[in-house]
Amino acid sequence: MSDVVLRASRFLFLVGNVTVLFYFALTSTFYLFLMMSAALDLRRAYLRDHGELLARFLSSEFLPTITVLVPAHDEAPTIENSVRSLLTLSYPQLEIVVVDDGSADATLDTLVTAFELRPVPLPFDALIPSTPVETVYRSYRHPNLLVGAKTNGGKADALNAALCLAGGDLVCAVDADTIIDVEALQRLVLPFIGSDDAIASGATIRVANGCRVRDGRVIEDRLPHSFLAVLQAVEYLRCFLFGRVGWNRIGGNLVISGAFGLFRRDALVQAGGYARTVGEDVELVVRLRRRRREQGLPAGVHFVPDPIAWTEVPENLRTLASQRERWHRGLTDTLWRHRTMMFNPRYGVLGVFVFPVFLGVEWLAPVAEAVGILSLPAGLALHAVNIPFALTLLLVSIGFSALLSTLAVLLEEITYSRYRRRRDRVVLLAGALVENLGYRQLTVFWRLRGIANQLRGKTHWGTMPRRGFTPARRS
Repeated sequence: MSDVVLRASRFLFLVGNVTVLFYFALTSTFYLFLMMSAALDLRRAYLRDHGELLARFLSSEFLPTITVLVPAHDEAPTIENSVRSLLTLSYPQLEIVVVDDGSADATLDTLVTAFELRPVPLPFDALIPSTPVETVYRSYRHPNLLVGAKTNGGKADALNAALCLAGGDLVCAVDADTIIDVEALQRLVLPFIGSDDAIASGATIRVANGCRVRDGRVIEDRLPHSFLAVLQAVEYLRCFLFGRVGWNRIGGNLVISGAFGLFRRDALVQAGGYARTVGEDVELVVRLRRRRREQGLPAGVHFVPDPIAWTEVPENLRTLASQRERWHRGLTDTLWRHRTMMFNPRYGVLGVFVFPVFLGVEWLAPVAEAVGILSLPAGLALHAVNIPFALTLLLVSIGFSALLSTLAVLLEEITYSRYRRRRDRVVLLAGALVENLGYRQLTVFWRLRGIANQLRGKTHWGTMPRRGFTPARRS
């Protein structure tokens, strides 16, 4: 290699590394801001939870009516527990609509037997296009439970069908493998009562693997036996307890988990319901906020940390890889669909700040990390790496990420403290410390694959095998 080429290569390597270093400095500063913002909001929410007046208010019969929408496809191992959990929710005016989306397993048979379903002549009003519901069942034992049976059309199609059957002022979209805490809806509805701008609110999602379940209710919070699932439990704490909470102060929440979210039904219908895309949950929130802003209407999306829903997470690398690849494909698709919002002052802080941050921090992060990882051997080959500096930078990067995860675990401990066993606390802290030693690098690869697959036009949703929840023995 000639001296000119060598010098040019070293210069390009230096510019690339300075760019990556600057990127990580900016993102780290932003994450610290989110953490401080989340800590303040969590303290306020924690103090609010202990008010007697709030408890009486949340039991009022004048709260808005809510319909829970449950799309179900091949959910036989978990569907009974999930629906029982919904039926025991503490909310005055509650309707539950389950739509079996052409399951190939015993999902529908399980529902029919467990809840004594009977066909009813209920007309299907197609407010939003979807595969028609062929049969509607009502529970003999629980009149507020409706079940629709239809041919397979995908999750978004099933949600749209459920939305057409719904009668509530608000609709709550949940996954069929979700177990919701008994008072979760009472707390999730608060933004709609305390604010005139609310169109949606989201809640905390936690890992159900390992928890003890009885009659559709989590009666003891426990960490999973699989350390892979423990690492996901750490991720969920970090994502929800400071990521989503931190965005509240600047009105920047663009994501409400498909596992548990509450929406104004009329706003959802006017927006055309759920789009048939691999990331239907994030795309819906962005579209709702965009259209409301274009119409000059309020478009508040709030995150409430204390309502909790429990969901089963993958316990093998293959399923987890498919899930994370799908999530990043969904983000890529949403950012592209709504790209005209980028830096557009018409959408206020949403277009000028929030959307660019989601592109630069959420979407670009795996690309930047991959560049940082792959540049090391290139730098060594060019003799352009100061090894002590590179090792120091690597340790600082790993240490900062571990610090964020550890702080998320500590936030959980000093606020809600759901894990009572000392062993669980120790394992959770260990997961926060070692998460960046291999696991994070795997997620980088999976997210990069998601970007590549989206660019190649892949639209498959994938499958999520269910093991079911751990039943608790009766004493």
